[in-house]
Amino acid sequence: MTWIVAAIFSSLFAGLTSILAKCGIKKTDSDVATALRTVVVLIFSWIMVFIVGSVDTLKDISGKSLIFLVLSGLATGASWICYFKALSIGDVNKVVPIDKSSTVLSVLLAIILFDETNNLWVKLICTAVLAVGILLMVEKKQSSDTSNGKGWMLYAVFAAVFAALTSVLAKVGISGVESNLGTAIRTCVVLVMAWVIVLIKGKHSELKTLDKKELIFISLSGLATGASWLCYYYAMQKGIVSIVVPIDKLSIVVSIVFSYFVFKEKLSVKAFIGLLLMVCATVVMAIWA
Repeated sequence: MTWIVAAIFSSLFAGLTSILAKCGIKKTDSDVATALRTVVVLIFSWIMVFIVGSVDTLKDISGKSLIFLVLSGLATGASWICYFKALSIGDVNKVVPIDKSSTVLSVLLAIILFDETNNLWVKLICTAVLAVGILLMVEKKQSSDTSNGKGWMLYAVFAAVFAALTSVLAKVGISGVESNLGTAIRTCVVLVMAWVIVLIKGKHSELKTLDKKELIFISLSGLATGASWLCYYYAMQKGIVSIVVPIDKLSIVVSIVFSYFVFKEKLSVKAFIGLLLMVCATVVMAIWA
């Protein structure tokens, strides 16, 4: 199934996004970095729209689809702002598992709202296993740096909630809309939201003192995000939400592998078991799709 392949590529690019973004926000404010990344994603998205020739279908988008695309864009913007704030003050290995807990909520909402009840008990059992795996990872050994307290956790939780809403809203909004065009429209909303936040907080002055090396990483994370989104929303349009979302969230494997080599962030035994449970549950769900 091509949509499963697309979901897998979405996962790979999303995993790279977390690492590249972490490298780009050591000195740069997370809100500014998010706004800059969105510019890259927007350019990348519209280039793809023109390449596939879907710009001509813009006038055919229904009012309902447009509303839900805008809402999903707002939810994405809120999720991004919370997620990259959490990344800026917490370890990747701590933030990512909590963010991926949106999988559980997304799957349950998909079953209820979209009547994705095929192999229902398999999905419910695997979702429960996912939840256990996430809990095991969240309870991993704390790092020695506790200067930032638990603030990162609150941001990560909000990121997960908004991410779950994004999946559901996008599924409705992208119905009948070419997936690349839908992604580009959503990105416009995220861009406006991200820069409004920067201006409201008065952080635009920080653009003058950006670290060039971090700007490169921010740009690369934007490209990775754009690629992930294009694959993800194609999979969402063609596939089953309750299967696509867990596969996409396996980006945690990519993030953790890279965080081990790049940031020297190690997993505890408990967290490793949790990761295995998440992977196994996702694979079973994909096979039974």
